[in-house]
Amino acid sequence: MESQNLADFPRPVHHRIPNFKGASRAAEHFPCLQAFKMATTIKVNPDAPQKNARFFILDRKKTLLVPTPRLRTGLFNRITPPPGATNDILRKCATSQGVKNYSTPVGLDARVLVDLVVVGSVAVSEKGWRIGKGEGYADLEYAMMVSMGAVSQATPVVTIVHDCQVVDIPEALLEDHDLTVNYILTPTRVITTGCERPKPRGITWSKISYEMTGKIPILRSLRSREQQAGKDVTLQDEHRHLLETHSQQTAPPGAVRRPWDPAPQESGSMQGEEVPSDTVYIGNLPWDTRVSELKRALRELGAAPLRLTWQGPRHRAFLHYPDSASAQQAVSCLQGLCLGTNTLKVALARQQRANDLGGGRAGELHPDPDSTI
Repeated sequence: MESQNLADFPRPVHHRIPNFKGASRAAEHFPCLQAFKMATTIKVNPDAPQKNARFFILDRKKTLLVPTPRLRTGLFNRITPPPGATNDILRKCATSQGVKNYSTPVGLDARVLVDLVVVGSVAVSEKGWRIGKGEGYADLEYAMMVSMGAVSQATPVVTIVHDCQVVDIPEALLEDHDLTVNYILTPTRVITTGCERPKPRGITWSKISYEMTGKIPILRSLRSREQQAGKDVTLQDEHRHLLETHSQQTAPPGAVRRPWDPAPQESGSMQGEEVPSDTVYIGNLPWDTRVSELKRALRELGAAPLRLTWQGPRHRAFLHYPDSASAQQAVSCLQGLCLGTNTLKVALARQQRANDLGGGRAGELHPDPDSTI
C-alpha cells in the first residue's frame, strides 16, 4: 500500500489498520447490507477507515458502540450525539475526537446486545479469514463480548478494506481465538464469505498473560466472574507468576527489593485498631482526581461499593463493601487500575488506623456523605 501510494494519513501504514484511499466509498456499501438494516446496536472499531461506517450508524439513528482505546477503562463507549445534531455534527461524532467528546462508558452489567460487529483488518481472505495488526485486540474484544453475553455465533462480522488487502491466507495461520468475518466491503465489491469456521466461544485464558490482566481492568473482572462460575481461568504464565510471588513473600528480612517488585502495601502495615476486611484501601490517587472520576471507574469495572470515604488531599480513598468476599473480589478487579498517569494502589484495609480512615475518634468511621456512592 505504501509503495503504490494507496494509503491516506496516518502514514506509514505499518503496525496499524491502514487508512486506505477509497475507504469512504467502501463504507457506502454498509447501509445496503441486510444485516445493517436489521441491526439496532452496532459495535465498530475506532480506526480511521471505518469513520464513514460510524457516520451511517448515527445517521440512521442506530446505537453506535466503540471500544475504549486498548480497553484500559472498560470495553465500550456509547456515542450519543447532541439533540438535533446536523450531518456535520454527526460526522464529527464519528471521528476519534468525537468519540472522546460525545461518548459515555457502558458498564459490565449493562446487558448490551450487539447485533452487528465491524472490525478493521490488515488482510482478509474471501473465505473470511482475517489478520489484524498483530496485537489481538479485535479478537479479544469479541471474546469479551461473548463472555458478557453481548454476541453469539450468529452475530455477523463485517470488515472494510481496500481491494489489495483481500488475499489468500493459509488456514494454518489461524487459531481458535482468531475472529473470522462474514462480509468484506471494498471500494469495488461486497463479498459474502459464507465462512463456517467458528468464531471465538469466549476468552481463551491460557492465551492471556498476567501482564495483560494488569493493563486491562475489565479483563480481571470477567476472569473473576468466570472463576466464580466454575470455569478454568488459568492464565498463560500463572505457574511462573505464583512461583515469583511465593519467592517475594518468603524473602529473608532485609532483602533488597528490586525496582520492578511490587511495593509493600501501605494498607496492611499500619498499627492501631483493626478495620474489618470489608474495607478496601485505594492509594496513589492523582492530586487533581475528582471523586466522580473514581466513582465512574468503579462502576465501569463492576466494583461499586456500598459507600466511599474520600480523602483526596491525602491521595487516597476507602471503599466499604457488604462483606469480606465482596471486598476481596473488588481488590482482584481493581488491580492495575489507572487514573491519569497513576497506577492506583489497591489492598484490603485490614489494619488501617480507625482515626486515619474517618478522621475522628478511634474505632469510628466518618465517611463524607457527599462522597458516598
